[in-house]
Amino acid sequence: MFNLKNLSPSQVSAVLALAISALVGLANLILVKSWLIALASFLVLFLVAYLLIFYFLQQFIYRRIKLIYKFIYQTKATKREEFYNKYIIPQKSIDEVKEDVEKWAEQRQGEIEVLQKNEAYRKEFLQNLAHEFKTPIFAIQGYVDTLLGGAMENPEVRKKFLENTSRNVDRLVNLMNDLDEISRLETGEQVLYRQYFVIQDLIREVIESLSLKLNQKQIVASIKKGCESPIYVFADKEKIRQVLINLIENGSKYGKPGGTIVASIYKTDEFKVLIEIRDDGIGIEEEHLHRIFERFYRTDKARSRDKGGTGLGLAICKHIIEAHGESMHVRSKPDVGTTIGFTLSAHKE
Repeated sequence: MFNLKNLSPSQVSAVLALAISALVGLANLILVKSWLIALASFLVLFLVAYLLIFYFLQQFIYRRIKLIYKFIYQTKATKREEFYNKYIIPQKSIDEVKEDVEKWAEQRQGEIEVLQKNEAYRKEFLQNLAHEFKTPIFAIQGYVDTLLGGAMENPEVRKKFLENTSRNVDRLVNLMNDLDEISRLETGEQVLYRQYFVIQDLIREVIESLSLKLNQKQIVASIKKGCESPIYVFADKEKIRQVLINLIENGSKYGKPGGTIVASIYKTDEFKVLIEIRDDGIGIEEEHLHRIFERFYRTDKARSRDKGGTGLGLAICKHIIEAHGESMHVRSKPDVGTTIGFTLSAHKE
């Protein structure tokens, strides 16, 4: 019993040849009334019709199918692909070829959607980049024009405007340094100097270095109870220091006055160590969580820019951790707080 939906070229040829030769054989039997002639005509016509139909199927239909496959792969066929085109494709049914084409179309559609999404991100990135540069540049231009317009004669105004100009120049320098840092991390030019060190000691050093900022908001930063036992990690100590500074600074910027920042350290197994920095600040809405590691992405642009920074801190953190072959994650809830974590290797790889 043939499955009509999955007939091979040889089976299609056989069915058509059988139908034609049967009709001719039956006609000969009726007209000539000779079983021998009818049988001979049936056999000869069946063989000739089968060969002709099979030949034309191969030459016309499957030649076009091969062109479809060449168009799908868009490459000059290798010896392996030539073997595939010669022996495998002719064994496929039209439905199987249809499935291949549909899969290719779905894949192409997915690629188009990714390209469109990347294009949207690129446009947004360029807009944000222009805004980040435009703000300090326009401020500098305003202060300089005012001074040149006559305000330079007033010592108090002159000093104030020059101090403001200096701050905006520092902001531009920090922005350029952060962009350069990300570029070197992305291209692999940033060399990692890995070593063994106790992660808790580094966290305490970072908390101490940020004590003035934390005290201004009366935020208490500490290591979670039960996580004090020394745990060694194998990483670039200065790069991980940069990650911790960015995360704890973010916790202080968006933390509530009188709040807390807690660092947790867990050895998940003999190879990995999980470090998490948790605050009880304003939190992040769920719709923003998947994008907070993007360059210049701010959940609340006006409020975020008032807090200072270049908008590249978390992007740099992510690149540093990924350069170590590890990953970062984030959990957050508005008005409850945010937890950002990352893994590090516990052994030399």
